[in-house]
Amino acid sequence: QVQLVESGGGLVQPGGSLTLSCAVSGFIVRYLDMAWYRQALGNQRELVATLRSSGAAVYEDSAKSRFTISRDNAKNTVHLQMNSLEPEDTAVYFCKGHQILPVAHDYWGQGIQVTVSS
Repeated sequence: QVQLVESGGGLVQPGGSLTLSCAVSGFIVRYLDMAWYRQALGNQRELVATLRSSGAAVYEDSAKSRFTISRDNAKNTVHLQMNSLEPEDTAVYFCKGHQILPVAHDYWGQGIQVTVSS
């Protein structure tokens, strides 16, 4: 059974930092493309960062130079280090694993709230 469990969210002041973690069971993270998405209240879910199985990281404009996506193969966990947080980063953050074989399928975590406010 596949499970993705996010942790590390919470309330942080503008300019602060948070690290989100996504603990995965049921597949090996280094074999799949992993990604972080976020969804602000009233908005559509949007892609933040992708970590390909090759190890290459791709960031959307909102995350460039502030966020870092990484994985810990020993713990089968994916992280999102977020620095210089802004109120506009307030959202529910979701972890996703994208499987291609044997069948294409996306696995999602339940999401975790990040609130940036003074």
